[in-house]
Amino acid sequence: MEHEELARIGASAPRRMIGVGALLGLGGLLLYVGLATPMNSVLWQAVLIVCGLIALWASQMMWRATAIELILTEEGLFEDTGAVLARMDEIAKVDRSPFALKPSNGFLIILKEARPRAWRPGLWWRTGKRVAVGGVTSSGVTKPVADIMILRIAQRDGTI
Repeated sequence: MEHEELARIGASAPRRMIGVGALLGLGGLLLYVGLATPMNSVLWQAVLIVCGLIALWASQMMWRATAIELILTEEGLFEDTGAVLARMDEIAKVDRSPFALKPSNGFLIILKEARPRAWRPGLWWRTGKRVAVGGVTSSGVTKPVADIMILRIAQRDGTI
C-alpha cells in the first residue's frame, strides 16, 4: 500500500451505535423471550436462546469490524489493517445499481477470479467473485469511492 490514498470509507460513531444497538436489542429480546416466557416446546425455547446468543455475538463482531476503515489507492481497495479486498487489476466491474445484491448505501465489486470468503459485518463481505461494500457506512462516503473505481476501470480498459 505504498500508493497515494484516493479515498476512505468508514462508519461514523452514530451509525456504528445504531447498528450494534439494533443487534444487541434483538439478542436481548430473543434471550428474554426464550428464558422468561413459558413455552410448550423446549425445542423452540432452545432455538430462541441460540438465536439470541448469535445476535449478541454478531453485535460484538460488528463493533470490531466497523472500527476498521477501507482505503482506496491506485493499487486497489484495502482495509487499514492491510488486508486486501480487491486489487484494481482483479476487478471486472463495479455495480451501484439498485438491483445489485449489495449492502445498504454500498456497492458491489465483481472480480475476475474468485477469492476466499471473508466478512466484516456492517462494512463488507466477499464470497466467490463478489465483494460487497457498505452497510453502516453512509452513501456520501461510499458513492465517491465507487465512482472513482468505475472511472479507473474505464481508463484501464480504454473505454473512456
